Amino acid sequence: MTGPEGRLDILAGVDLAVAAGESVAIVGASGSGKTTLLGLLAGLDVPSAGSVELDGHALEALDEEGRADLRRRLVGFVFQSFHLLPALTAEENVMLPLELDGADDARERARAALAAVGLDARRGHYPYQLSGGEQQRVALARAFVHRPRVLFADEPTGNLDRRTGRAVGDLLFELNHAHGTTLVLVTHDLKLAERCGRVIELEGGRLKAAA
Repeated sequence: MTGPEGRLDILAGVDLAVAAGESVAIVGASGSGKTTLLGLLAGLDVPSAGSVELDGHALEALDEEGRADLRRRLVGFVFQSFHLLPALTAEENVMLPLELDGADDARERARAALAAVGLDARRGHYPYQLSGGEQQRVALARAFVHRPRVLFADEPTGNLDRRTGRAVGDLLFELNHAHGTTLVLVTHDLKLAERCGRVIELEGGRLKAAA
């Protein structure tokens, strides 16, 4: 990145490989580059140098449309702020990625996904009618409904109280194990991070430690 004071390297010397089905937590202080790294791994951003591969595809070699198509086919996302569409019901929010794929059974699959996160009875409710924990469960159902190979989660429990965050974390790993999905999450919650198979720590944009 280039700013008024010249080039600013947010990440440098990060060499990381994540195996299929693995769960990895990315931790570090605010400003250490966690969300930037997640965005690069997901193809939301492209590196100014180096290479990022997702399922064998070099992301920097694809244009924006190509990266979007790859994400649509292979990737699920869960964000801290839920990103539900307010004009759509819970069911319709979960149906959306399936409808974009042209699935004929979008409604049935969305209902099954909501049932899996305990929200079958709330499928006709709009986001404003749901609690924060319920909204995050809808977001989880939407992320998993098309069986992604990789799930990227950015502070998935950050807007939730401790009890609700723990419940959502339980659900996140239950779905991860049930579908064999690769999980890469950014979190400040060290207890959530420790549930992953590996913890990656960033400090000043560099890889500090892995356990």
